[in-house]
Amino acid sequence: MTASDRPGPARPDPEPARPDVTPSAAAAGRLAATVESLRRQLQEAQAVADGRALIELAKGVLVARLGCGPAEADRQLTRLAAAAGVPRLELAADVVNDAAHDRIGDAADAVGEVAAHGPAADPADAGGPPPGVRLRTAESGALAATDTQTVASSLLEHALAPLGACAVAIWAAGPDGSLTLAGHAGYTEPEARRWRYVPPAVATVARRALEARAALSFRAAPAPREDVPSMRPECGAGGRIAVPAGAGGRVDVVLEICWPEEPPPLSPAVLRQIDAMAGLCAHTLVPVPGVPGPLPVDELIDICDALHDPAVVLTPLTGSDGNVTDFRISHTNASFVDPAGRPRGAVSGATLLEAYPSGAGDGHVFDAAVRVLATGEPFRARHMVLTSLIEHVELTVVAEVGISRHGAHLLLIWRPEDETARLDDLLQHAQRLGGLSGFEENVRTGEITWNSELFALYGKNEHSAPVPLEDLRLHAHADDSAAIGRFLRTVSRHHRAASVAFRLRRPDGVTRHIRVVAEPVLDTDGRLLAVRGAYQDVSSQHWTEVALAATQDRLAHSEEQAAESDRLALQLQHAIMPPTRGPLDAPGLEVAVRYRPAETESLVGGDWYDAVVLPSGHVLLCVGDVAGHGIEAATSMVVLRNALRGLAVTGAGPGQLLSWLNVVAYHLTDRVTATVVCGLYIPATRSLRWARAGHLPPALLRGEEATTLPPGQGILLGAVPETAYEEQETRLRPGDTLLMYTDGLVERRDSSVTDSVAHLLATARDAAASSLEQRLDRLLAGSRSDTDDDTCVIGIRVI
Repeated sequence: MTASDRPGPARPDPEPARPDVTPSAAAAGRLAATVESLRRQLQEAQAVADGRALIELAKGVLVARLGCGPAEADRQLTRLAAAAGVPRLELAADVVNDAAHDRIGDAADAVGEVAAHGPAADPADAGGPPPGVRLRTAESGALAATDTQTVASSLLEHALAPLGACAVAIWAAGPDGSLTLAGHAGYTEPEARRWRYVPPAVATVARRALEARAALSFRAAPAPREDVPSMRPECGAGGRIAVPAGAGGRVDVVLEICWPEEPPPLSPAVLRQIDAMAGLCAHTLVPVPGVPGPLPVDELIDICDALHDPAVVLTPLTGSDGNVTDFRISHTNASFVDPAGRPRGAVSGATLLEAYPSGAGDGHVFDAAVRVLATGEPFRARHMVLTSLIEHVELTVVAEVGISRHGAHLLLIWRPEDETARLDDLLQHAQRLGGLSGFEENVRTGEITWNSELFALYGKNEHSAPVPLEDLRLHAHADDSAAIGRFLRTVSRHHRAASVAFRLRRPDGVTRHIRVVAEPVLDTDGRLLAVRGAYQDVSSQHWTEVALAATQDRLAHSEEQAAESDRLALQLQHAIMPPTRGPLDAPGLEVAVRYRPAETESLVGGDWYDAVVLPSGHVLLCVGDVAGHGIEAATSMVVLRNALRGLAVTGAGPGQLLSWLNVVAYHLTDRVTATVVCGLYIPATRSLRWARAGHLPPALLRGEEATTLPPGQGILLGAVPETAYEEQETRLRPGDTLLMYTDGLVERRDSSVTDSVAHLLATARDAAASSLEQRLDRLLAGSRSDTDDDTCVIGIRVI
């Protein structure tokens, strides 16, 4: 055996490297682990206790319904749960919900109905206890709590955390509209201390819900009008919902629920759960230390009696839905004065709307009282009308009204408005609006009294000496001295009231236009004692009159120019196109023309016609309408008419003539647009070659028939630089009559063009006459056009 095999003392294995842990750090770690373990055990015990409370409540329901003892009720609960295949806690919740018929039970039933007919009602239905168990467990924890802080923790843990919420705050509404943090969960203590009290003026999330008296939702990314100050939970500044709740028409608490992100879409059933939790908060609200509670009604009555102003104590009356329907006048103080003169006994004990029925309108006293009761924010109104109805006669008083909430009661105080003070206030407003300043000058003592507005009018401070009337000319423009002298003589010597307008020159260089009115004050012997009156600053009125006069001059000049332009346009139009013209010397053809100008001379239009025999013996017939009115339309009409005459001498057909005329309208004018129908009658063949540029086609009267010629293609003149126009040819017979016209003959505002042309054809068939001239006259007389536009008609009869 070698030395290495000999037994010897065992060598310890080398130890692994250990972190450098000091004894104090190790002790702190063990303490933290112990605290965490105890916390979990406490939570588990609390959950068991909450469940046990719910089961005990269900056993009590069974004892009452079955008439058995507690032990039998426990066995029945176990047996029923086994038969239904559900846990005892879930069955207990169903039993309590069925017996309670309260908001929590209704909310649980609503979720159950949705789950039975569709997808899960809320995010918590995918797993975990049913909604009925969660809500009743939260209720058990809240009812067993000794402070609102524990209530908040129970709500968050059992009812709201399954919905994804991460924090909850319970705000107690104060009698002045302020908010106090009564309980919270999910917030750090420093943050909660910072938001312990919120004054009425701070528009937080809860404050807005209190004012609206309705649930409000705020997204995670605030919209422009949703960026409000709010307490930040540990999970971050996510979305939140604020739900007000209370009883007897007042809001006692606001339940604020926070999510780490934007709140998930919540169904109406889940919103009912949240509303039920808010109602539970109002029911279990524990008074917050350091915050004064509501006054007892006896103390409120004592305060009411100590007031010198009329005051009443109002008690709300609510309907079956919890909304306020009226207020009982529970007490009136000794200073009470009814607007109708009724004694205190006739009003005390009645309802507010019985005593003052007109107070039910929006913005009146009843609406203000309901809002104060709900939000706790005092109401003040300087001028409110209180009206009572006595034997169908309305008696009214104007008063300053104040309403404040004290627990479940309201204190209504009003101070009837002093008529003298009110009239004085109205007089001051009238003086301010009218720019009036009063004065009085004692002639015998020389004492002058000005009000403050008059010092400002003169550009002086109130410690300066007033200006006597006899020195008025020293402060006025030199040109106004004579008028001021007549004014002073009328008042001082003739003892008659007078007025004068002058230009006041102030020390600061500003000139104001002033009117002063004065009247003498005489003694019993007719001697002058004083002069009193008022100054009025009429500078604004003066410059307005100057500006108005200048505007009237410019308007008159503009109207004169417009009338002259219309007169020239009308003269030009009548010179070129008389209403009728002599017979046209065309072989085998009878031509008649009618032109009817617009009834309003200011609407001189651009309608035109032409009928001329060309050197070739052909007859040029055309009717056109230039867009617009006035001198521009008239001169454009002359340009197109003369251009077409010149182009027709070339012997080109109607289609080519219109193509050239389009070039003239587009390039050689200021972009004139017009419609034209152009025809070329050839006597040798009795044929009509014609084309149109956006115009109505001609009408052909043959025997007893009246039709329109088939329209060819062609857009209006001046729309495009170059275009072609389709040319058509129609063979006429002896006795045929052709009508070429503008839309002024047929156009109506309430009818389509097709209907208007159909009416024209019917009129043409009925307008048969011995001569073509008479036929055109009858067509004009039967026209239904209502557009007040020019009308041109050319009639051509083949002989």
